[in-house]
Amino acid sequence: MQRYEGYKFDLRQSLIGVQFLFVAFGALVLVPILTGLDANVALFTAGLGTLLFQLITRKNVPPIFLASSFAFIAPLQYGIEKWGIPVTMGGVIFAGFFYVALSLVVRFGGEKILHKILPPVVVGPVIMTIGLILAPNAVKMATSATQTYTQNVAMIVAATSLIATIFVMMLGRGMFRLIPILLGIIAGYIVAYCFGMVDFSAITSAPWFRVPSFSAPKFELEAIIYMIPIAIAPAIEHIGDMLAISNVTKEDFLKNPGLKNTLLGDGLATSLAAAFGGPPNTTYSEVTGAVSLTKAYNPAIMTFAAITAIVLAFVGKLGAVLSTIPAPVIGGIMLLLFGIIASVGMETLIKNRVDLADPRNMIIVALIFIFAIGGMVLDLGAVKFSGIGLGAVTGIVLNLLLPKTKHYEGY
Repeated sequence: MQRYEGYKFDLRQSLIGVQFLFVAFGALVLVPILTGLDANVALFTAGLGTLLFQLITRKNVPPIFLASSFAFIAPLQYGIEKWGIPVTMGGVIFAGFFYVALSLVVRFGGEKILHKILPPVVVGPVIMTIGLILAPNAVKMATSATQTYTQNVAMIVAATSLIATIFVMMLGRGMFRLIPILLGIIAGYIVAYCFGMVDFSAITSAPWFRVPSFSAPKFELEAIIYMIPIAIAPAIEHIGDMLAISNVTKEDFLKNPGLKNTLLGDGLATSLAAAFGGPPNTTYSEVTGAVSLTKAYNPAIMTFAAITAIVLAFVGKLGAVLSTIPAPVIGGIMLLLFGIIASVGMETLIKNRVDLADPRNMIIVALIFIFAIGGMVLDLGAVKFSGIGLGAVTGIVLNLLLPKTKHYEGY
């Protein structure tokens, strides 16, 4: 068994790094597939973001891999449809800067002030709204019919992906248990092929080498204001992941390099990804699970994983393969995944013992739900708040303004 001894360059561990990328691959490419971004760009920015994170935390690098964030799926879909990719990416860059602002809060005010601004009564419902808002998209993808296949066929394929993913999550052993999404996609893809839903022409015509479709950002205030509050959920997820990797390695990364540096690295990695037209980054719990399973704590392994991701980003055939995956294959997995996101928000409330019988908490949670999911729009002229962003802002403001109930002592 290895123990954490800091960053040690070891070429022999390169294969382990490739294995860790395999663990992250299914979730990594899922976000661009769902949002219309280039999956090869996502691979490139995941690798680049991980290397930047390691540079910023170089004094005591955690064995962390950064890749596409699920929390941004709905905002990216909305933004790309409304403003296009460049303007949406401009907003995501500022969402990354929100992490930077949080890192400064921690650096100068300590962790307690962060929990005061973003307590569980705010964070939990915001995470739940992300999953609930996405639910209709999952159903639409799972039941989508085309000229080549019916809705019933689509549902059979979606059910295959869903059941395979659940089966691996429940009964999988070892490394298999860490890649349920990837195995679910493979199972659904095979069934889709049997129904004649897969067209391989894109693969045969694609070149082996292709420069990813990078996209330069553009900046519009409305998109910036819309995207910034979305970063609340993955920022809190980041703290949870740092706690998890600290427990796995028996090394307190919250103190060294500290949240002030890990949040900074995560935020700048997100901004860097958006600058190339890639999805925002976040720390990957799947890879943390792989670290726990393999006891491979050397962060240099993540360097190899990152370099491999960058190299694969220039393989044109890979992007072509991903483009042939029928929508119901992904839709079946989304039925589970978006529900899990909502469940994580619920778990946040339960784990932190948030008393929903308390009137103050009840008001905050209720209004976050209604403002985020109900379709309300707050039009301030130059900018508009809606959806998850409006729900998050509502929760933060109410938490700061509403007095605590007299009989309630705190969180």
